[in-house]
Amino acid sequence: MPSKKALVRRPSPRLAEGLVTHAERQKVDVGLATEQWEAYVEALRAHGWEVCEVEGADDCPDSVFVEDTVVLFRNVALITRPGSASRRPETAGVEEAVAGLGCSVNWIWDPGTLDGGDVLKVGDTVYVGRSGRTDAAGVQQLRAAFEPLGARVVAVPVSKVLHLKSAVTALPDGTVIGHIPKMDRPSLFPGFLAVPEESGAQVLLLGGHQLLMAASAPKTAELLTDLGYEVVTVDIGEFEKLEGSVTCLSVRLRELYA
Repeated sequence: MPSKKALVRRPSPRLAEGLVTHAERQKVDVGLATEQWEAYVEALRAHGWEVCEVEGADDCPDSVFVEDTVVLFRNVALITRPGSASRRPETAGVEEAVAGLGCSVNWIWDPGTLDGGDVLKVGDTVYVGRSGRTDAAGVQQLRAAFEPLGARVVAVPVSKVLHLKSAVTALPDGTVIGHIPKMDRPSLFPGFLAVPEESGAQVLLLGGHQLLMAASAPKTAELLTDLGYEVVTVDIGEFEKLEGSVTCLSVRLRELYA
């Protein structure tokens, strides 16, 4: 059977020092953020996910955003080379974790850069954001790693948000959802659905018709509920101050087989 494993990483005590690129810096309450993270992890567990906690990286303020450090396709884990040099020490613990789960491990090499938050998988199509964190060489290396496995890689310009998945994610039926003011090229996505709130563009697929999303997008939650989805909301307000979302707080491994 396919797996339902989720990698997570506890917030660093230095979380409030995390990078901010497309938003004004706000004060972050690390204690409250940790409580929100624990509730997020519990929501995953409550919906059948086996949570695997990566060893902490207390000296890395952004390390809680674990999705940026690795991209999965089939059972291949591509360890990223984050676009911000301060985040590159985060990858070692994640590499150890995915190798321990039986993944085949590959890497993005210098001079390429790639953040996992720039990668959206919809079936066998892999959309890759060409953003301030992911460069052309990173896109090329991802293409070389995943196309032989059957992936169709599509590069997408990203200039208005931190990562591609800050602007778009996908529903279980493959429909891409996004907040148009934060998108460069909505026409690149077939079957596109616009949502009314920026954080509403970010959904995590829990399984079946269940979606996890931020409590900060009630209008989008209502829209998706009306479409027949079961929406689970979590408060991640402290992470949103650092341009974080429900997707970047975990790495979902769905295609590992026993």
